[in-house]
Amino acid sequence: MRDFVPQPSTSYAGTLDRVAGYFDGTATKVWARLTSDAPVSRIRQTVREGRDAMRALMLSRLPADLRGARVLDAGCGTGAMTAELAARGADVLAVDISPRLVEIARARIPAGLPGRVSFRAGDMLDPALGRFDHVVAMDSLIYYARPDLETALAGMSEHASRVVFTVAPRTALLMAMWQAGRLFPRADRSPIMVPQDWRRLSVPGLARVGRVARGFYISECLEVRR
Repeated sequence: MRDFVPQPSTSYAGTLDRVAGYFDGTATKVWARLTSDAPVSRIRQTVREGRDAMRALMLSRLPADLRGARVLDAGCGTGAMTAELAARGADVLAVDISPRLVEIARARIPAGLPGRVSFRAGDMLDPALGRFDHVVAMDSLIYYARPDLETALAGMSEHASRVVFTVAPRTALLMAMWQAGRLFPRADRSPIMVPQDWRRLSVPGLARVGRVARGFYISECLEVRR
């Protein structure tokens, strides 16, 4: 099997910088609170509930017993998915572009999990990360245009037998939010999600898993298997 080395485009590099700047800057405290048990607004509560439901859906695609499996948590954020994977016995490499989120994830990992966890701040597409049995990428690919998304998935699927990931679906609500973001950008606004019609993605082995919609959280779960 040949090694696939992704060739990120200029748009990919620019988006990566914006994502890193946002999550390592103004969003760090907000994201830490959202992914904790602390009280949040009603809108953010729907996002929290949606993310919990999506994480459960993604995990349902993986074996309940992951002992002996190497799993990449691509865009680990504050580590909720990482902890679940390690609880199933996986050897997890948790990667995020934001060093500050990685530090939060590291601090939150419960002691005594049967699996092993390693953390790394950097690009989740780095081919030096190696090969995996499974890759999970929850809401970490939602900011990229279709060509960059397809390139990312091609690289990931060359290094794993299964990639479970999410995209922002092309719903009327998300399209309206996307257009508003394009028309009225702000320096402190989160990176704009790029809604995708999953049926138009040119990715071998792609299949739809399901959608989670909870208030302001709408996300589509897909997987690639080879």
